[in-house]
Parts: sequence; C-alpha cells; structure tokens
Amino acid sequence: MSTEASGWEVVIGLEVHVQLHTRAKVFASAPWGFGAEPNTQVDPVVLGLPGTLPVVNRAALEQSIRFGLAIGAEIPAMCAWDRKNYFYPDNPKNYQLTQKDYPVVVGGTVEVEMPGASRNVMGEHRVVRVHHAHLEEDVGKLSHAAGGSLVDYNRAGVPLLEIVTEPDLRSSVEAEAFLKALIAVITQAGVADCDMEKGQLRCDANVSLRRPGAPLGTRSETKNLNSISGVRAAIEFEVARQTRELEAGRAIVQETRGWNAEAGRGYVLRDKEDAHDYRYFPDPDIPSVTISRDTVERIRKDLPERPFERQRRYMDALGLPYTAASVLVADLALSRWFEAAVSAYPANPVGIANLVANDLLRELAASTEKDPLTGEVSAALSLKDCRIKPEALAALVRLTDEGGISKQQAKEVFAEMFKTGLEPAAIVDAKGLRQNSNSDELEAVVRAVIEDPAVAKSIAEYRAGNAKAINALKGPIMKRTGGKANPAMIDEILRKLLG
Repeated sequence: MSTEASGWEVVIGLEVHVQLHTRAKVFASAPWGFGAEPNTQVDPVVLGLPGTLPVVNRAALEQSIRFGLAIGAEIPAMCAWDRKNYFYPDNPKNYQLTQKDYPVVVGGTVEVEMPGASRNVMGEHRVVRVHHAHLEEDVGKLSHAAGGSLVDYNRAGVPLLEIVTEPDLRSSVEAEAFLKALIAVITQAGVADCDMEKGQLRCDANVSLRRPGAPLGTRSETKNLNSISGVRAAIEFEVARQTRELEAGRAIVQETRGWNAEAGRGYVLRDKEDAHDYRYFPDPDIPSVTISRDTVERIRKDLPERPFERQRRYMDALGLPYTAASVLVADLALSRWFEAAVSAYPANPVGIANLVANDLLRELAASTEKDPLTGEVSAALSLKDCRIKPEALAALVRLTDEGGISKQQAKEVFAEMFKTGLEPAAIVDAKGLRQNSNSDELEAVVRAVIEDPAVAKSIAEYRAGNAKAINALKGPIMKRTGGKANPAMIDEILRKLLG
C-alpha cells in the first residue's frame, strides 16, 4: 500500500526468526524436529531443572557463522550470551538465553529483486542492510482451548537465529521481496529449511510513518507473522491504520501487536517493552566463545555462490534469458543439475536451460500418481529421483543440434526418457526417429516435389515475393521422406533451388 498521496513515507524493519538446521538443540543434547508427540523432545536442560547446565551446540554456532558469511557480514572474534528475563508458560526457565551485546553476526546485506522483470532483463535490484543476527533459544508452543491452555516444550531450546534488518524497507512489496531473497540465501547456504508452515521461519514487522526527510516516527511491532502473505497483509494494514491516526492528529503509540490472519486485522497485545524491562544480564553459566579465524575461513570456503551472482553469470556468460536463469537459480540442486548438463555439452547452454526450466520441471510437477484403491495421491518426484541424468539431457540437445532429430521429435524423446531413463540415441533408434540429413538424397526429393504441378501455384507465389508460400512445399517433402527429413536442410535446399 502506498501513502504517497498523503505525503507520508513508510519505514519498515524486520526481525526474522529462523530455526537452524541442526540435530540437537542449541544448549542441550535433546533432538528436535517437526511433528513429534508433544513434550517428547525435552531433557532436564530444556526444562530448566535444578542442577542442569547449558552447553553451546557447536553446529548451531557454525550455522550462524555460515549465514553471516553468506550475506557478507562481519564475524566478531567473540560472542556471548545473556539472560532475557520474562515469565510466561512457554518459557520453562523464566528466562531466555540470547545475545544482547555480543551477537555472532554483525552487519551484512541482502540483495533484493523487485517485481518488474522481463524475459531478458532483471527487475530493479536493491540492497537491504542487516544490523545483526544473534543466536538464541526458541520457546515452547502454547495451544489455547476451551477450559485452559496446553504447552508443548518440544520447540523450547531449538536453535533460533534472529536476523534484524536496518529500517531500509519502504513498502510491503519490498518486505515480501526481501523475505524471498533472504530465504533463498539461507536455504541454498544449507543454514535452515525455512518452512514457514512448520514454524521454521517467523517474522516480526516494525512499521512507522514519517514525512520525507524527517526523523523516524514512532513504530509498532506486529509479532509472529508466519507466512510471507501474512507479512505483506499485516504491513499494509498497519500502514493504513497509522495513516488514519496521523491524519486525524493523533499520536502513534509504541506497542506490540498481533495479527489475525482470518479477519485480516491487527490488534494490540501490549505496550512495547524496552530492553530494561527484560532485566538483561550476562549468563553466568555459558562462557563467552572465541571464534577462530580458521573456523571462519573453513566455513567460507564451503559456501555456494549467492543466488543473484549465479543468475548474473548464467545471463552474462551463458547467454540465458532472464526467465530461464531466474527459474534455475531458485533451487541450488537444480542449478547444479543444469551445470552438470552444460559441462557435458557446453555448446548450447540455452537449449539445455529451456529443457530443464520448462520440460523437466513440468514433468516432475505432474509426476504424481493416484492409488486406485485408496485414492491417495503420491508426492511428485524430486530431482534426485528423476530417471533422466544431466549427461543424458545434454546428449539429447547435442543430437538435436547435430540434426539427428528435429526439435519436435526431441520433445517426444524427452518424454520417453523421463518415463524410462533410456539414453536418447537408444530411443531414437528404437522408434526410427533419426532424421535424414543426406543432402544428395534430400535434394532429389525436393526436386521431385518442385516438378509436381500440384505445387506450381505455391512456387509462383513464393517467387512473386510471398515468403510464407514456401511452407506449402514442406508438407509433401516430409510425406515422401516419412517425416524424417531434416527441416533446416529442406528449407535451405528449397530456397537454393527456387532462387
């Protein structure tokens, strides 16, 4: 939603909470994962029982570092944990272990692509700054029902990286683009899965309005948004609400708000707390951690290319159109599959990209099956289950480029490859699809067709300047060759003979 008409500038900062990809919890050895029976993924440390001591999960710390390096952030030489004190049923210790003063990640940027791309041109790209990211523990989950509330501590202690942006966003559209770009960076770096339906990524949106050039206005924070569409809708609602308040001459109150997705409305939760309300102090049980430069460099060397850097390389070095490049870079596994095919046949990366981005993804998406007895629909095949290997796809493109089959025949061969996993040459030979590219034989056929009185009118029209009239001659030629004539050679011979 834009507020340009009323002269207000929207200022947005996001706090994104991401559950890191680890087997154990951040300060305990208890495992964690989605869908387990309530309160089965706990241990004495998670429950904060007397006499227990937390131990930092090295994997969680390294995943945090990995994220920081993926966005070009600074990794300080030391990080430390603090106790954030508050009393709530989902917090078994009555405090949360977090990083207030010494976070593991400082700074960094996320490149964002705004809507508006065309076939060959990227949309406008912007950079959103990250203030810091700190590693903390997640809390439990409350379920409210008639007669009381239930708490499940399975989520308590899950390693949570809170990513705090600078107030660089100016619209709900930018916020949505940022979240999509951030998720791509995180998932492709192997830091987290970011499945919002499973609560693996949640977002708080801080929104304020100001006159252009004026100091920042009073902000509100909408908590625990669990979908990208929810983030966008909540921001638009809050912008409209604050606009109405300011236009009516009322001051904006700093507050924490909730979001009712079904009603499409925000609501007040509480007055916004400040840091002193939580009585932070350094945790006495966890010593500060020194982060060696060797560890940082080891993790840096293992990072994949950033998505937009890979997209630019595909377009600049391989000549891919934006539409194909943007599809390929959205999935790191798909990018690697595509690059393996290009390595096998570097002569035509565009042809390979088109088959991957269009035909391969379409067939994978349509590969579900319905059980005739139960009616259950199976999940679509994943790329790793695909019967076509990158080298086989490259061989199909090479076979087409060399004139062995036509592009139309290549579609038929591809469908059979997807179904059977056979090599393209074997399918072509078994089906008798190989094109006739013998120039002498084809020229003899073309001469015979040209001499047929039935096509005399078309020949006259072509020679009179109607270039499309030549197409009427190609059907009879194909019929005489059983559909196996090389179309490009037919066209070349026709034009030569017709003058």
